[in-house]
Amino acid sequence: MLDSTHNLPRGTICIEDLEIGMTRSLTKEVTDRDIELFAEVSTDRNPVHLDEGYAQDTIFEGRIAHGMLTAGLISAVIGEQLPGHGSVYLGQSLKFLAPVRPGDLVTAEVKVLAIDHAKRRVTLETWASVGKTVVLKGEALVLAPSRKFD
Repeated sequence: MLDSTHNLPRGTICIEDLEIGMTRSLTKEVTDRDIELFAEVSTDRNPVHLDEGYAQDTIFEGRIAHGMLTAGLISAVIGEQLPGHGSVYLGQSLKFLAPVRPGDLVTAEVKVLAIDHAKRRVTLETWASVGKTVVLKGEALVLAPSRKFD
C-alpha cells in the first residue's frame, strides 16, 4: 500500500512563485475503509458503494468508490501542495470517466493553467487516473496565498 510518505512535500507555494505548467500529484490506494468512512461522513450510502451483491447487478459489475471521494484527492493536492496551505477553493468542474474500485491505486494531479496576480486567482487543470486510465478530469479555480497579503 502506498501512503502519503511517498508523495511530494506539503506546504505552500505563494502566487508570486507559481508558474504556468507547474504540476503536483499524490497517489493513494482507495480502500474499503476509505469508502465506508466517506459513506459515513457524506451520508451517501448508495449500495453501489457498500453492497457487493447489489453492485454486481449494476453496469459496474461490482462495488465502486464514490466519485467525490476520488475528487477529494484533487482537493488534497490543491490544499496541501499546489498552491498548498492557505489556498481557498472557489470552484471545480468535474467529469467522471471511469469507476474507481476498492484496492485501486489512484493518482490525483493538478497543473497550473493560468495565473491572475491582481485577483490572486489560479486556474488549474485537474485529473485523476488509475494506471493509464483517466477516471476523472476537470478544472479548478483557487485563491492562492500571497506573501504580500497573508
